[in-house]
Amino acid sequence: MKKIVCIGDSITFGFPYGSHVSWTKPLAETTGNTVVNQGINGNTTTDMLNRFDRDVLAQAPDYVIIMGGANDIAWRDSVDRITTNIQDMVTKANLAGIKVVFGLPTPLDEPEYENRLSRVRKWMKEFAYRCEIPIIDFHSAFFDSDGRFRDELLLDGAHPTKDGYQAMFKVIPLGIFG
Repeated sequence: MKKIVCIGDSITFGFPYGSHVSWTKPLAETTGNTVVNQGINGNTTTDMLNRFDRDVLAQAPDYVIIMGGANDIAWRDSVDRITTNIQDMVTKANLAGIKVVFGLPTPLDEPEYENRLSRVRKWMKEFAYRCEIPIIDFHSAFFDSDGRFRDELLLDGAHPTKDGYQAMFKVIPLGIFG
């Protein structure tokens, strides 16, 4: 059995329903792994980095899933700050022998925010490729097989519905926790 800590914002936490609806719950139930939901509503990647030692390293997990950036975009933080914060979290995890997994941020139904967040996703994919970090493409969960956006999976343009959280779980390649 593995221990997985999921650090993120409200979309990791399971807002507005609670952690019992988040994608983290079926991840634990399906794999039998210990999954610790460290999503905090409103967190930016700076907040996540500031609590990384306490909320991730102190847990001594086998894996950490890092997903964030949407709140940074809403607060108009730069893409450079977001990517630097993520790199710093990766460095801390690597030094502690924790395997990193990236969760690509989910879509935002606001064109300017989505455009900036898509730059973060692109960077995450490129960085993950260079560093051999597995990716969970949570973003893809919100599109059908023809590439059409499934807006019924978003509650308010940013947070998933209950079905949205289930769709997020379904795109997790469970083999990465082997």
